[in-house]
Amino acid sequence: MTVSIRFLGTAAFEIFAGGKHILIDPYLEENPVSPVKVADLDDLDLLMVTHAAYDHLGDTEAILRRFPGLRLVCGADVRGYLMYRGIDGDRLRAIPWGMNIVEAGVRVRPVESRHWSYIQTEDGRAFSSTPLGFIVYAGEGQRIYHSGDTTIFGDLKLLGELYQPTVGLINVGVPRAHRGMAHGVPEYLTGEMDAREAAMACQWLGLRYAIPCHHDDPTLPEIVHFGDLLNQARQADPTAPEPVILAPGETFSLPDESV
Repeated sequence: MTVSIRFLGTAAFEIFAGGKHILIDPYLEENPVSPVKVADLDDLDLLMVTHAAYDHLGDTEAILRRFPGLRLVCGADVRGYLMYRGIDGDRLRAIPWGMNIVEAGVRVRPVESRHWSYIQTEDGRAFSSTPLGFIVYAGEGQRIYHSGDTTIFGDLKLLGELYQPTVGLINVGVPRAHRGMAHGVPEYLTGEMDAREAAMACQWLGLRYAIPCHHDDPTLPEIVHFGDLLNQARQADPTAPEPVILAPGETFSLPDESV
């Protein structure tokens, strides 16, 4: 059975695996490069959100309202915020780093992300908790790691050794059409990881395939540099992670493999 991963721009991904349709970090409506908007979605099995930033939480509330039976895996702050917004808390599985769960028939392990997660309501109520990365068990031998917005940290080596992710959705750089000005940062020199840091993280994780995200254009210098660094590593070691550079809307498919 084929596992497919569709990149929607920034950190939004659709994963189709084992008959399940999973959506992660659904920043769709205000994402100018996303080929999918909320009205286009159908038959979702599970929604996942790494943290409460506008470009990751995205259209979570609208999607949950459109699909009344849909469940969400998230952090405690996202759960609290959505309950405050009127979403039934029984649909919102807040889970900390390290716990291994099955939700909607999908096995998920949240893991450490070195970032922050904070959101404030219009009336000044604040919600904050730890951000998440995810490992999604997507089929025989396929474990997909979504980094969220982490910076590089040494225990990525430990995550690789313990959980052996095979595919990484790795934040690199910043989108060309970022909204930093509206959020108090007019110019980014880097994102949470630059190309060198992200390439190193991929090697520490022991990935087979590395898909850069947190971008809106695969020709951005940071994304091109990331691919070049991993290709250079593969010249010295053919088992090094293979870069898979996707434009928004493109899909990467891989077969199931035995563990």
